[in-house]
Amino acid sequence: MTTSIAARGGQLPLASIGCVLASMFCFAIVDALAKAVALHYPANEVTFFRMLFGVVPAFAMCCAGKRSFADRMRTLDLKGQTGRALTLLCASGCFFAGLPYIPLGEAVAIAYSETLIVVALAPLILREKMTARGACAAFVGFAGVLLIVRPGGGQTNWLGPLLLIGCALFGALSIMQIKRIRATDDSRTTVLFFSAVGAIVTACTLPFAWKTPTLDALVIMALLGAFATAGQLLMTVAYRRADAGALAPFNYTSIAWAALFGYTVWEETIEPLPLAGIALIVGSAMAVAWQRKLPEGPNA
Repeated sequence: MTTSIAARGGQLPLASIGCVLASMFCFAIVDALAKAVALHYPANEVTFFRMLFGVVPAFAMCCAGKRSFADRMRTLDLKGQTGRALTLLCASGCFFAGLPYIPLGEAVAIAYSETLIVVALAPLILREKMTARGACAAFVGFAGVLLIVRPGGGQTNWLGPLLLIGCALFGALSIMQIKRIRATDDSRTTVLFFSAVGAIVTACTLPFAWKTPTLDALVIMALLGAFATAGQLLMTVAYRRADAGALAPFNYTSIAWAALFGYTVWEETIEPLPLAGIALIVGSAMAVAWQRKLPEGPNA
């Protein structure tokens, strides 16, 4: 018998909770590793190596599935996958570019506001009806973003917050694009296509911004790609076994991990106002995910 706990009138398997918690820990490690190299290398270069080192494990995931690799490519939704890959690639690039300018915990929290942007844009792009509850949650969440950014207050450099808001915007567009991808493309195909397209596109940008990495930096970026792929796989397993809305509260443990890594590695602290902003973002995004059953969290 599968061990489980009650959730939303049903049963939530503990295995799913374990998978999503492990996934969030992997993503928090990705964020910390990304900040470590983003402080010394251009964002496009960090993004390139994250994608490049993610292609091999993603390809292995596709080959290990029940469907053959050839069958996956034959039924690939090229248009839908390309739109999703490009928007998510822009989100990743903005996130890595913004990391040097803002504490890690605050950066991750702003990125999580993508769920709220989905609520705001869905009526325009997906022709979905906005509910009063969704509109209220989005308003509260955006107020939380303002508390973190603190216009006219604590921010000495606006570049970081603007880049991270851009990350949330592109992340929201990628979430909405997922709804348009054909059902024949499963999560493994989507992860591989994203990694491959990301590596190719960012490789074209390297002549414009490049710094030869040291061996230590290459190792960090290889680990970055490996942990990102592992996190995506664990999240896929978790969502196959349980409802996305029921798992939503566990997704935000990555913010706590990010804040902990930021404090222990870079001695970053979160002031009371940004902390209140994080709480507003998490609470409102959880309410939205609970209602809409959206995929949660930045897809690192």
